[in-house]
Amino acid sequence: MTKLPPSSPLSPAMPAFAETILVVFTLIAIGYGAAAVRLLRPETGDGLSDFVFTIAVPLLLFRTIATATFDHGAPWALWATYFTAVLVTWTSAHLIIRAGFGRDARSGVVAGVTAGFSNLVLVGIPFMSGLYGEPGLAVLSQLVSIHLPIMLGASIVLFEWAVKRDGAGTETRSAAALVTGFFRQLITNPLIIGIFAGLVVRLSAIPIPGVVDQVIASLAGVAGPLALFAMGISLCGYGIRGQVRQALAMVSLKLVLMPAVALGMGLALGLPDFQLKVAVAAASLPAGVNSWLIANRLGTGERLASTSMTLGTALAAVTTGVWLLIVEAIL
Repeated sequence: MTKLPPSSPLSPAMPAFAETILVVFTLIAIGYGAAAVRLLRPETGDGLSDFVFTIAVPLLLFRTIATATFDHGAPWALWATYFTAVLVTWTSAHLIIRAGFGRDARSGVVAGVTAGFSNLVLVGIPFMSGLYGEPGLAVLSQLVSIHLPIMLGASIVLFEWAVKRDGAGTETRSAAALVTGFFRQLITNPLIIGIFAGLVVRLSAIPIPGVVDQVIASLAGVAGPLALFAMGISLCGYGIRGQVRQALAMVSLKLVLMPAVALGMGLALGLPDFQLKVAVAAASLPAGVNSWLIANRLGTGERLASTSMTLGTALAAVTTGVWLLIVEAIL
């Protein structure tokens, strides 16, 4: 399991999770700084990200799902809690960017992704591992297992709708082509492959040989620090590229509205305390590079996505801690 150093209070007055937050965002800052002063070439960040996404994190998810103890029952309430927060935040971002800033439908899709798509992999995995250990990683893996398919599916459908609404494309793809394209992207995604393989091993009760498990654990063990370092390098490349007012509106929805809705929904559904903590923490995380990738594909909103991602990651170092304090005070 990927693991940051165990948390311990920095001072009697400081909550225990503060050290995890400092470690997580310091690693991001170091990656950003290394890229900013050109200690590393931009291609280094791309290589690290490729390794994290195609090898380290898929192996981590495989091992977690295959071996972790899931003792909170079926994840229906967890999923309902988190994805209600996604739906409310995505819809609010879409309406605000269109009605409040006069942007087109494609920009509305970018805004929705930017505000509702938490960085559950590069930031979320090392953060939950350092904060809650293997139990937290197990709960997060239940979110990650359906997060990508749902968000990818929604993005593809809304992408087609937005292009037609804006009159930006002449080609019309059939429903069959959309479904085929969706599943092609899904089954070739390394994260999905790792999750599915872990589920197969778990359901079949096939033991992982000792040597194989050690190799997997060794590769998976570097996923957290490398993911954060690579995230920092990426942020330096994207940076703040204008549209600050619009970006701050999206970041406010991401870092304030989304965790608030997750907290309220989790309390309403009676979600167990530990799952609720993980759900709110996950909802409070900033957006990742997926928002920029979707913006690039749509051909609009790249500056909004880039600025939102950079500002959101910096501000989340504070707001995530605030939400953790709120949850601890309520539960």
